[in-house]
Amino acid sequence: MAISRQQLAKELEPGLNALFGMEYSRYENQHAEIFTTESSDRAFEEEVMLSGFGAAPTKSEGSAVNFDDANEAYTARYNHETIALAFSITEEAVEDNLYDRLGARYTKALARSMAHTKQVKAASVLNNAFDGTVTGGDGKALCATDHPLTNGSTFANEPTTAADLNETSLEDALISIAGFVDERGLKVALRGMKLVVPRQLQFIAERLMVSNLRVGTADNDVNAIRSMGMLPDGYAVNDFLTDPNAFFLTTDAPRGFVHFERVPLSTQMEADFDTGNMRFKARERYSFGFSDPRCVFGSQGA
Repeated sequence: MAISRQQLAKELEPGLNALFGMEYSRYENQHAEIFTTESSDRAFEEEVMLSGFGAAPTKSEGSAVNFDDANEAYTARYNHETIALAFSITEEAVEDNLYDRLGARYTKALARSMAHTKQVKAASVLNNAFDGTVTGGDGKALCATDHPLTNGSTFANEPTTAADLNETSLEDALISIAGFVDERGLKVALRGMKLVVPRQLQFIAERLMVSNLRVGTADNDVNAIRSMGMLPDGYAVNDFLTDPNAFFLTTDAPRGFVHFERVPLSTQMEADFDTGNMRFKARERYSFGFSDPRCVFGSQGA
């Protein structure tokens, strides 16, 4: 359906002083605080988790050495989505527009819609981290207490009992990350890098991360998280997170959150021969996801 003169009646009046409603600032590129962006030239991308070897056993004198097998654990798949939006303006509306800015204004609105959608899709990886709506290659939600390992055991990247963001829960999360193991149960040297919170927790995050002394106590104790250099990348607020109590700690796992850009944002403008209407379109293809669940520790909040 093309935008007609009837829908834009006020914009055609000679005495109009100003147009407003599409000039707001917007939250942009918050996904870059979480995801590593890579290019793609395929319909989808797959990443395979490899299982190494278990702990080396003691070899008795004169006995044969033990052999171990290396296997593929699971495959994480990124399916690229095509995101597109367009609008059309009738030929008559273009002819009668006294300000000659109609296309430019609505093109900005188009870009705004595309940017909003991208941030919502990026945040959905964390918004669905606990409910199992989106699962990783191991068949579990991003944050779970029972991620299966190839040695038959499991590991957890969320607390057994959900906790709100505070000094204790943040320290417990960092301790848990330091205890992560690989697919064969060997300890891996991972550390928390960044705290990601919704806007409702930004003030708590600021106190926990920036204060030199412990928060909410009369003791003259140092803020251990700050003095030990934990979470070196600080914290980031993501305004598209929907749970006001959930928080996440990203880690330095080599393959974690990935944003594949298949086709970057592009715009097109063309006239329709039959109607004379001007058509404007924006389009891009991308995917957001995660490969190794060790890339994050999350808590839903109590």
